[in-house]
Amino acid sequence: MATQNTGGRGLSAVTVAGLGLLAGALVTAAAHHHALVSLRARLDQYAHDQRHTDLAIQQRLHWELLSKALDDPELAEVVDLYEGHVSPTQRRQYIFANALYTNLLFYYRIGNVSRDEFFKHVRGFLQSPIFREYWEATRQQRASISDTDEAELGLMVDDLVRQLDETEEERWWVVGEPPEGSDSGGA
Repeated sequence: MATQNTGGRGLSAVTVAGLGLLAGALVTAAAHHHALVSLRARLDQYAHDQRHTDLAIQQRLHWELLSKALDDPELAEVVDLYEGHVSPTQRRQYIFANALYTNLLFYYRIGNVSRDEFFKHVRGFLQSPIFREYWEATRQQRASISDTDEAELGLMVDDLVRQLDETEEERWWVVGEPPEGSDSGGA
């Protein structure tokens, strides 16, 4: 009759099989983890791209609506939310100023311009008396917005208007510094 040796000279077949099974499970888990990380990265990129697509669609729709208002004085009256009376000519100018500003805001949100570049473009817009009038006429509308990038940038522009009004500098393009803050633009 044969006796089974259970001494300490090696691992039993059950132990070896268990270790093999454990090693296989670890390799499979690592592969699954890598696949999940890769999938998550692809989903994040898709969400980022989809946000840009959605913003582009919204921007196009905004422009189409403003274009209708520019072409039809009766439709322009619908978007006349400005403080005080504005003439039909002023209304058209304000609608166009809104389109310019909104376009720049969109460029910032998708990351095509930095916060510093946004600031510099707006500083240029503010050289137009009509844009300045538009900005003042929409103050109450901006006051109703809070906790958004649009609200934050609006406050930055308000501060720039104040700086431009207070300076005696003839070189307007050097007035003001963009405040510190996120420069990602929402990209």
